[in-house]
Amino acid sequence: MSDTKHGFGRDVFVVDGSRTPFLKATGKRGPFSASDLAVAAGRPLLARQPFLPNALDEVILGCVSPGPDEANVARITALRLGCGESVPAWTVQRNCASGMQSIDSAARNIGSGYANLILAGGAEAMSHSPVLFSDRMVDWLAGFNAARSFSARMKQLSKLKLGYLKPVIGLLRGLRDPIVGLSMGQTAENLAFRFGIDRQQMDQFAVESHQKLVAAQEQGLLQEIEPMCDANGSAYDSDTGVRADSSVERLAKLRPVFDRRIGMVTAGNSAQVTDGAAWLLLA
Repeated sequence: MSDTKHGFGRDVFVVDGSRTPFLKATGKRGPFSASDLAVAAGRPLLARQPFLPNALDEVILGCVSPGPDEANVARITALRLGCGESVPAWTVQRNCASGMQSIDSAARNIGSGYANLILAGGAEAMSHSPVLFSDRMVDWLAGFNAARSFSARMKQLSKLKLGYLKPVIGLLRGLRDPIVGLSMGQTAENLAFRFGIDRQQMDQFAVESHQKLVAAQEQGLLQEIEPMCDANGSAYDSDTGVRADSSVERLAKLRPVFDRRIGMVTAGNSAQVTDGAAWLLLA
């Protein structure tokens, strides 16, 4: 990639790349954290290079929702990949484009002469998005923790209401813009209306997406996928969630999710909740 307009002093080259299978979330926590996924994609990629992992100048990883024990998931991943403590690693966040932001940041650093060799990519374990306590429950817990005597604790306990225990789904909260109060699905509805995209076009695009993946799998085109194995010995070597039998007629029968009355976005023409990771080696 060459871009003198944005101050790139030289060309930036994609040397190699790899990814994990993209695993559809099934309503429960998946077998891999974000760093697990990033390591699974990065380890074989680095193993086939003619240099050691500590030769990297930087590791940049995009991740919107790292786990609470993986706050700087790029650093954790870099250490697990054997890059050593001397290789800087940092995480970038941009909704729906964290991985692309990591590539852009890496390209700018290389193009400006700041670095020569960077591992950049994205990882997301959406099935690991946290389930949270409500604000009222957090306040109640704080009050209970502050109570010192037995009577004070019993008094606080009497204030506990069953409704406080209702969980807050972190993924849904993360997919909602706190400024305008709209979810990504509602935003998709607005964009469809604004740009004249109808339901049939949405469904057709979704069907073609499945058809293209099925064709790529059958033709053996997805050589960038690195197989994975979980702690129970289950193997994952291909993208899950693809619907080979998907059709416009079938999708047309699904009801809208975000605007029940006149909406067009359904479970069939929306992106699935996915766990996966991908890397590019840039020089």
